[in-house]
Order: sequence, then C-alpha cells, then structure tokens
Amino acid sequence: MSFAPSFAAMFMTEDDVRIDAAHTPSRGAADLGIVVAHGFTGSLRELTTRRITHVLSEFGGVVSFDFRGHGRSGGLSTVGDLEVLDLEAAVRHTRMIGYTRVATVGFSMGGAVVVRHAGLRGATRSGGAMVGPAGDGLLSGAGGGLEAAAVLSPVMDGPVGLDGGAPLPGRGGPGPELVNTALGDGRGRVDAVVSISSPARWYYRGTKPMRQVHWAIERRLGRWATRVGRGTRIRKGGWDPVPLAPYEAAATVAPTPLLVVHGDSDSFFPVEHALQLYGAARDPRELWLEPGFGHAETAATPELIRRIGAWVSAMT
Repeated sequence: MSFAPSFAAMFMTEDDVRIDAAHTPSRGAADLGIVVAHGFTGSLRELTTRRITHVLSEFGGVVSFDFRGHGRSGGLSTVGDLEVLDLEAAVRHTRMIGYTRVATVGFSMGGAVVVRHAGLRGATRSGGAMVGPAGDGLLSGAGGGLEAAAVLSPVMDGPVGLDGGAPLPGRGGPGPELVNTALGDGRGRVDAVVSISSPARWYYRGTKPMRQVHWAIERRLGRWATRVGRGTRIRKGGWDPVPLAPYEAAATVAPTPLLVVHGDSDSFFPVEHALQLYGAARDPRELWLEPGFGHAETAATPELIRRIGAWVSAMT
C-alpha cells in the first residue's frame, strides 16, 4: 500500500521540548486540519500510524507527531501529563500552516491527552481547577477493587496502592502554572475531539497488558527495556501534583464536540472506561462502542478511520 506524501516538520513546546512531526497535505477539504496523537511507545513513523494518517488525509490535512520521549522527539515521557504541551504545540502548528478548522484524534495515551487538552482549555476559560485532587478524589465514582485503580501509573520506583494513594514527590520541572499559561490563549483551540481506546482514570491495573505497562513505567529494568526495545524514554519520578484525570477533564470539553470510541474486545481497558468518559462529558458528545474492535491503532480498520474522518468533517 502506498501512502499519501508527507513532509517533515518540527516545533517546540512551551517548556522547550523539540517535537518531531510530519504534515500530510489534505486530499479533501482544504481548511480542515487533523492532529493525530499516538499511543504510549508509538510513533508517527509506525506503519499503523502512517495508515491512519493516509486515510484521514482523505478528509483534511494531517499533522502527526511523536510525543516527548518517543521516536525522534526530545525530552522524556511523562505518560500523559505534560504531553498536553506537545499536543498544544501541534495544534498551534496546524493553525499556523493555514488550517482554520482543527480536530484532534488520539489513541490510548493519546486519547487521554486529547481529552485532557480540550478539557484543560475549557477549565482555563472558565477559571476552573487545572489538576485533580490528591488521593481518592481522582477515583470518586470509579468503583472499588482493581477496577477503581487507574491507568499508566506515574510512580516509578516503588509500589503503588490500588486505592490511588499519594504519588512520589515530583522531580521538579514545569507544573500547572506553565500548562495554564500555554493553554490560556486561542492559538491551540480545537473544533472537535476524538478519543479512541482511552483510559478514563489513572492507576488502572485490572488487565494483564496494563500490569505489564506499569512494570515498564515503574521499574528501572522496565524503563531500560522500553528504551531499548521501543525507543521510548520515560521520566524517572512521579507526578506532583497528580494531573487532572481524563474523565474529570471530559466534564469541561463542551461546547467542543467529543467522540469517544471504544472496542468491546479491548484487552487494555474495558468498556467501563469509555462509559466513564462519556458519562462525565456534556453534549455535544457521542459514544461509539465497536463490536470486535480491540485496542487503539493496531486494531483500527480503514473503515473505522473513515467513519471518524466523516464525523470530524461534519462536526467542525
């Protein structure tokens, strides 16, 4: 399969991280730009991402990029926290090159980031809180036991309580103030958001793949293996403060349209995550529960991506 031509791009985030990107010009509407946010350990150069980019370019121009700590981008991964700054820079770049309608489409970790980005922008506009409360505040209404713990633990070198206890102290660096500043103007605004195979909350360990992801993030050997095997560099240390959970951010995405897409065969996150995201959001919102659909980019068929592209075109 041959792909639509793309052109290399590069931009900087508000905290001076270099982001490697690519622009695939539109084969459809000239004014629609679609920003694609990959999952954890993914890259814009992976075959699955290139296929998705190719299909979406039927509807608009596509800007794909590598999150910090991934691929050829600089920095270290914070597994969904400061990645909102990477997405903000990508959206600004998309507008700068001439697209007047911009939608974000994220997969797995990228799905959490697109919801957090849009929700944090909404919270900034309304003067709301930028970070979630510590401890069980993030897990209110999430249920009990393993299902109450949430995804992609930020804690790197020690056990994490399944009750969502306090994180390890952070290692310094940019905090909510910088995020607030970066997202406080209109240059990174989005006109539609699509979240695919996303977690709804932090510290989820209820499936074997997610327990393996936690090992890769939390343990020194896991981080080394992830760097060597996938080229993903993960920051050592924890979140301080704990960032706003995706389901909390979903509450302030409106009036931007939100589409939540999830498969009933997702081996990482059960359907309850999609239901929690959708339940926390306000209209305009849609929920697609896809029979037989697995997880994120690797399971997304061209037919599903075309449906998503059509939804984006109609909603922007």
